Amino acid sequence: MDGAMPNTSRRLRPLIDLTEDVRAAAGRAASADEIDDLLAEALAALEGVLPFDLAAVFELRSDELRVRAAYGRLDGPRVRNHVLSLKDFPSLQDAIEKRQTRVFTEHDHSHGDGDPFDGVLDFPPGHSCMVVPLLVGDRVLGLMTFDRERCELYPENTVRLATACGHLVALAMNYGEQSTSLDRLRTQLEEQNRLLIEEMPGRGNACTLLAASRSPVMRDLVVTARRAAAAEIPVLITGETGTGKELLANAIHGWSPRRDGPFVTVNCAALPPGLIESELFGHLAGAFSGATRARIGRFQAANGGTLCLDEIGELPIELQPKLLRALQEGMFEPVGSDISVLVDVRVVASTNRDLEAGVKDGSFREDLYYRLNVFPMRVPPLRERTDDIRVIAAAFLAALSRRTGRGPWTLSESVLSALEAHPFPGNVRELVNVLERATIVGPNEEFDALAEPSPAVAAGAAGAPPPAEAFEPAEFPTLESAERHHIERALARTRGRIYGDGGAAEILDIHPNTLLSRMRRLGMGGARDYRRRHADD
Repeated sequence: MDGAMPNTSRRLRPLIDLTEDVRAAAGRAASADEIDDLLAEALAALEGVLPFDLAAVFELRSDELRVRAAYGRLDGPRVRNHVLSLKDFPSLQDAIEKRQTRVFTEHDHSHGDGDPFDGVLDFPPGHSCMVVPLLVGDRVLGLMTFDRERCELYPENTVRLATACGHLVALAMNYGEQSTSLDRLRTQLEEQNRLLIEEMPGRGNACTLLAASRSPVMRDLVVTARRAAAAEIPVLITGETGTGKELLANAIHGWSPRRDGPFVTVNCAALPPGLIESELFGHLAGAFSGATRARIGRFQAANGGTLCLDEIGELPIELQPKLLRALQEGMFEPVGSDISVLVDVRVVASTNRDLEAGVKDGSFREDLYYRLNVFPMRVPPLRERTDDIRVIAAAFLAALSRRTGRGPWTLSESVLSALEAHPFPGNVRELVNVLERATIVGPNEEFDALAEPSPAVAAGAAGAPPPAEAFEPAEFPTLESAERHHIERALARTRGRIYGDGGAAEILDIHPNTLLSRMRRLGMGGARDYRRRHADD
């Protein structure tokens, strides 16, 4: 008896070491790779305690079991890549539901659903096989299996020991899952903070601005938006460019139950087609050239809040099925990953395009259109709500003064009348541009001394056109050369940059893809040629 104790202690030493390893993993933020290594070490440690030719840890994902770690003389690539569906293995489902270790008999192998590794390994009927559910509290994380080519049942004491080992392995998996979740949340918070810093300048209180509207048509829109916000359904906002569609999307978020969550915007027209998927859904390190580290996308950054898909009509047709799945199932795969990510996001889309026409010409998927168009809203152009010009102007000038330290500015009645008389084809964006330009031209606190800041300032900045008689017919350039020269001037100003804020496409008020198409038609080369040219300046 005294001689048996040291032998038993030596036999159980791997389990003692495994317990210490699991405790150490709990005391720090162990990575997923570290947990995988720990699981492999755990199976190796059990070799001296339990008899097996193959031990494996299956992770439960939805209704599938995937091998996460394996050890033994029968281990190999086919084992490590093995995936099985629970619906095809009632015996495994029974073990999970009863939360009990199960020992397979010869009858199970011959007349039941067979061994978990049938089709992968050629075990004889009646071989030693045991399945241990991996449990943490009320959750089932997966299964641990033990197989031996020898034909006999595992004895009861071995079953009890395997069950105890299963608790340790389940704890290790649980710590790894918690660490991964914490790391994902940290990355999400970092991304949300980055987006908040990027979008904060110039963003006012959307709810307050819209609620202050004096226009009857806008007041009706605000009432409708509040109802849509409370329902948390997808909203499709349409309207001309510059009308404030993103402002309305921001207000819908502010009036919704998700107001305390993030509000994230992505402009589908401002990003190159090759980067939109990564921007929306994120990517893994090494997923493509330049992806030096993993990064979450806007969908994941907006988890628990609202995602505004601005200019949704410009989304490439090849990405629309992935967006549709994300909207329907709340699930997507980052670029370079085969693991689905679950998110809880409310989507508000906006566009100045006719999406119904896009459905007819095949540039926009019909099923995606109806998925987004649950609650359509149209933002009227500024010419239909001139009562709001005074409100918008006062709010913008006050915000500009706070941001720059200049001003404050006041608007005389004559200036306000001139602004209200102007048609503003560029809507609110044009109004804001006119006001900001006028504050630069005029001194502080003398804004009312400016002469007609709307068409007058714009015309003064561009210079009055010379009379038609000043031109001789021979001096007229061709329309093609004039267009080429105009595009070249815009590209020179942006140093060859086409996309994004301040890019040539924005200056010319044209979609980037249309601008590139015109450049190719005029024989001007592509964006890369102009960036290279200006890089040498």
